[in-house]
Amino acid sequence: MFREIRQGLRFTLVTMLLLGGVYHAMLWAIGRVAFPNQAEGSLIRRSNGTVVGSRLIGQRFERPEYFHSRPSAVDYNAASTGGSNDGPSNPTHLRSVRARIAAIEAEEGVTAAQIPSEMVTASGAGLDPHVPPAAAELQVARVARQRRVDVGAVRALVVAHTEPPALGLFGRARVNVLLLNLALDDRFGRPAPAAETEAR
Repeated sequence: MFREIRQGLRFTLVTMLLLGGVYHAMLWAIGRVAFPNQAEGSLIRRSNGTVVGSRLIGQRFERPEYFHSRPSAVDYNAASTGGSNDGPSNPTHLRSVRARIAAIEAEEGVTAAQIPSEMVTASGAGLDPHVPPAAAELQVARVARQRRVDVGAVRALVVAHTEPPALGLFGRARVNVLLLNLALDDRFGRPAPAAETEAR
């Protein structure tokens, strides 16, 4: 009887050590060596080392000098991912979509037919960092006007930051909004804080 108990205890200890420690240590080591950027969350840093976000998580951009992201049902909170779960005929959803269309029409000077659906509907996770190239193109004129720079230069940045479908087959072309906005700041300088702009 005691022999079986000892065997059971040994088996339990070895299993705990292998699956609770060695396995996780191996995965951590492989991640750190083979995929160091992904293992740290695909963080994006400024030249001074300051973390400004992750290439995998969308952020809110409201200032007119920047490209705007896709709407988020969770206010871009990475700790609370999810969609609104409102169906396409839900009155709350329809009110939100109409309000977003009206805001974009006013800000961009376009008609509702020109607005890609991704700019007025939230993604399933609420954290989509990308918009389609058409959504970025829609905003080029406004960004160039607000920054007082050439439209062609802003459009060139959009083209340079347009990612093709994965392996050329899967998904669609997309633009990472955070990376594009950082490229804007690098190319044309960071705009003055909103309080300063309002005071002028």
